[in-house]
Amino acid sequence: MNAAVIDAKGVNLVFQTGDGPVQALKDVNLTVGKGEFVSFIGPSGCGKTTFLRAIAALEHPTSGQLTVNGLTPDEARRKRAYGYVFQAAGLYPWRTIAKNIALPLEIMGFSKDEQQTRVDRVLELVELSGFGSKFPWQLSGGMQQRASIARALAFDADILLMDEPFGALDEIVRDRLNEELLKLWNRTGKTICFVTHSIPEAVYLSTKIVVMSPRPGRITDIIDSPLPRERPLDIRDTKAFIDIAHRVREGLRAGHSDE
Repeated sequence: MNAAVIDAKGVNLVFQTGDGPVQALKDVNLTVGKGEFVSFIGPSGCGKTTFLRAIAALEHPTSGQLTVNGLTPDEARRKRAYGYVFQAAGLYPWRTIAKNIALPLEIMGFSKDEQQTRVDRVLELVELSGFGSKFPWQLSGGMQQRASIARALAFDADILLMDEPFGALDEIVRDRLNEELLKLWNRTGKTICFVTHSIPEAVYLSTKIVVMSPRPGRITDIIDSPLPRERPLDIRDTKAFIDIAHRVREGLRAGHSDE
């Protein structure tokens, strides 16, 4: 077993609202090993994004223990342990793609030369070499999202947290970016936590699939994928793929029936 990068033990998270407390996560237990690609899937409001935000110290569990690289999420954030990719690319329209990617490096105080070296490297990683001088509005939605991934990779964190990054894209573009993300993961060895609503996407990308129930968000199944690391798109037509997708669907259904 790879070293635990993310470890959750009995994590509960309750939001206080004007209508009373809302339990977003209930007794979540999960270990993510170094270099794993873990997808979180479940209905809207099941706590997938809340758990990702808790890893990133953007939300704080009410009880239980959550560690990132053996540290508290706040400590891990200060050590820049992860990059975060949101649903929307979130690029500044007045900055070029290169300048958008360099923004966290500027904030961290990297030299101009080091910024340039890192920007060039991640542009190549996401297959956007030659587009650094363009502005976001000159790029397609898929290319903008690749630039957002490049920005998250620029300071070379070991963990990549991705919150439905391809959810707004059409299926053809999404397939292409799924392929590219797998190649990127294979090349870099990052640990990736990925939130999605798509069963095929979760099965295609992941070494481990975490199926979650409607609120309060609980884990109903954890599926270790038997698929090989090298995955052409047509692997989706194989029996192994279809069997995993069926188990995910059953896990989602079981989560609903437990309500």
